[in-house]
Amino acid sequence: MGKKFLLAPDSFKESMTAKEVCEAMEIGIKRAIPDAECIHVPMADGGEGTVQSLVDATGGTLIHKEVTGPLGTPVLAHYGILGDGKTGVIEMASASGIHHVTKETKNPLITTTLGTGELIKDCIEKGMTDIILGIGGSATNDGGTGMATALGYRFLDKQGNELQLGGGYLGELETIDTSNVHPQLKNIKILVASDVTNPLCGERGASVVFGPQKGATPEMVTQLDNNLRHYSEVVKQQLGIDMVNVPGAGGAGGLGGGLIAFTNSTMKKGIEIVIEYTGLKEKLQHVDYCFTGEGGIDFQTKFGKAPFGVAQAAKAVNGDMKVIALAGYVGKDVETLYDEGFDAIFGIVPGAADIDTLLAQGKENVARTSESIARLLK
Repeated sequence: MGKKFLLAPDSFKESMTAKEVCEAMEIGIKRAIPDAECIHVPMADGGEGTVQSLVDATGGTLIHKEVTGPLGTPVLAHYGILGDGKTGVIEMASASGIHHVTKETKNPLITTTLGTGELIKDCIEKGMTDIILGIGGSATNDGGTGMATALGYRFLDKQGNELQLGGGYLGELETIDTSNVHPQLKNIKILVASDVTNPLCGERGASVVFGPQKGATPEMVTQLDNNLRHYSEVVKQQLGIDMVNVPGAGGAGGLGGGLIAFTNSTMKKGIEIVIEYTGLKEKLQHVDYCFTGEGGIDFQTKFGKAPFGVAQAAKAVNGDMKVIALAGYVGKDVETLYDEGFDAIFGIVPGAADIDTLLAQGKENVARTSESIARLLK
């Protein structure tokens, strides 16, 4: 009987999706052990690639939709429907991410999460009962008001006029009108994938910590922080929800806070959500070896990255199971991972080459390294 291998890598950014890494690993393993059985469980940590990994791991479908981008212009975004047919999976960055703005156009006073709300609305209207929402990589600082606007909330000034979109206008907020909120919203459970624990406001808040990378000058940071504080006070008075110091409220420019205030949502570490929805622990039963990996592995891998989650899950299922990681780049203090469930870590790069060549050769390098490891295990 051939050995059983569970293959659970993250994507190798700009080179391979997690599914493609699984396929390359299997090619290599089977060159060495032709009757090996390989179980593919493409992974992600809640950031970029999560939609693709969960769709691939559950046999789901990818939906493409034109929505409002962070600057108010149309962008083509995507989300996934998992194999169960009732769970949607969204990366907010697809609609409202930093890659939709340039150095010249980024401006957190005006960027909006409206498009993320439009994706949530589309999920609801396609009959989803649960939504997984990854909130990394945003271009926004609007406290999630754009997202809420797409779902029927209205944000009004003293004169009763709707505020312009963006965090720069929240200081003028007087009233939150809930009379037209999407009737199905309260029945939808949203699981927010976030590794950020920052509060909404203050020194560790959304504006101070993340505002500058989204284009905020020091003056803008002060204005945005003050605006989010005012907004949180209006939410507390009118909706009875105190979100300002909730850990994670500052994620994605306050989208974390907006989700707490306006939807039925719970926050959880991205890797924990992916492990649960892929059924990783069940699939780890009765396997001999576990392969994982991602583009770069170093001491930071143990702070919630996918390979770390996989290693921990494997050891929890079977303390003697060998966990082997492959990476394009093996970085600083990687030896600290040997106490965290990893048995061996291999770089896949065969020799000196420019980055474009290495990215293009990712699959053959993963296959060759997997073959070498499998020959040793044989």
